[in-house]
Amino acid sequence: MIEPPKIVLVYPKIPPNTGNIARTCAATGTQLHLVAPLGFEISDRYLKRAGLDYWPYVDLHLHDNLEDFYALREKKGGRLLGFSVSGRENYVKFQFEGGDWLLFGSETTGLPPEVLQACGATLYIPMTQKHVRSLNLSVSAAVGLFEARRQLSLLNL
Repeated sequence: MIEPPKIVLVYPKIPPNTGNIARTCAATGTQLHLVAPLGFEISDRYLKRAGLDYWPYVDLHLHDNLEDFYALREKKGGRLLGFSVSGRENYVKFQFEGGDWLLFGSETTGLPPEVLQACGATLYIPMTQKHVRSLNLSVSAAVGLFEARRQLSLLNL
């Protein structure tokens, strides 16, 4: 059986984005890893509201810092894949594997340089309008997750 990809949010700041990503993770049975510091309290009402009543179905993992997250990933295995506007490979042309960790940075700064350096690959989502700097975090996470799941035949079609 193929191990599904996991979503990792490094230093997320905006509660509704994290809530929306949590809802996507609940719908797909995807683990959601949050790396602190967070820009909100995990009990934040906006976070809960965006996730609606799906929080009991989210496989949520909280990490106090990057080192704690890296220790877990080392134990579990799998590749670190950083999504960034400065990524080197188009996410659609990239070959995902079971057990991949899909990393997304904060809404304001993206993934820190040291996190990007730790990634086995950095991926970007192409946009035709050059004046648009980036997509919303929750959209990017969903786009990346569904492409990985499509490639791995995990869409349950």
